[in-house]
Amino acid sequence: MTRLVLVLVLAAGALLALSLAARVCAQTPAPSRGCTTDVAHQFDFWVGDWNVYDPHGVLEGTNTVTLEYGTCVVHEHWNGVAGDQGESLNFFYHPTGKWHQTWVSNGGFLFLDGGMVGKAMVLTGTRTAKAGKRMDRISYTPGPDGSVRQVWDVSTDGGKTWTNTFDGNYVRKPG
Repeated sequence: MTRLVLVLVLAAGALLALSLAARVCAQTPAPSRGCTTDVAHQFDFWVGDWNVYDPHGVLEGTNTVTLEYGTCVVHEHWNGVAGDQGESLNFFYHPTGKWHQTWVSNGGFLFLDGGMVGKAMVLTGTRTAKAGKRMDRISYTPGPDGSVRQVWDVSTDGGKTWTNTFDGNYVRKPG
C-alpha cells in the first residue's frame, strides 16, 4: 500500500509539473526559427577567413568568422600573433532592434550593442575596469575591395573623448 501511495504522489507531482510547464510555454512566445529579415544579415559582410593587419601592414592575427545556427549567429574566432585568443557571438535581437556581441577571450570579456551607422556596424558597451568605468566602441566597415576595417576606441569619460586601441584591416585569405 505504501508503495502504491508513493507512486500515485509522484505521478500527481509529475502531472502538476507538466501542467505548469505547459502554461508557461503557452504564455512565452516561441523564439524565431531562422533569420529571414534583411536586418538579421547586416553583419554578414564580416563572414570569411581573414588575415588582419595594422595600419602599417604588420600582421596582427587571423580571424575566422562564420555563420552558424541557421545563419542567425555571426561567430568570430580570433588568434592574435601575440598569443591572445578569443571569440565573439553576434546576433540581431529583434525585441530591442539592436545587434548584440558577446566577446570572451584569454584577456577578458565584452558585452556590446548597436547597429548599422551608415555602412558600418557600430557596437558599444560599458564595463568596469580597474581604473573605473570604461566604454568600448568597435566599428566594422566593409571596403570596396572586400576587406573590412575594424576600429576599436575606448573612453573613460562617458564617451566625451575616445582613444584608439586597435585599427585592423581584414584581408581575405587566398583560396
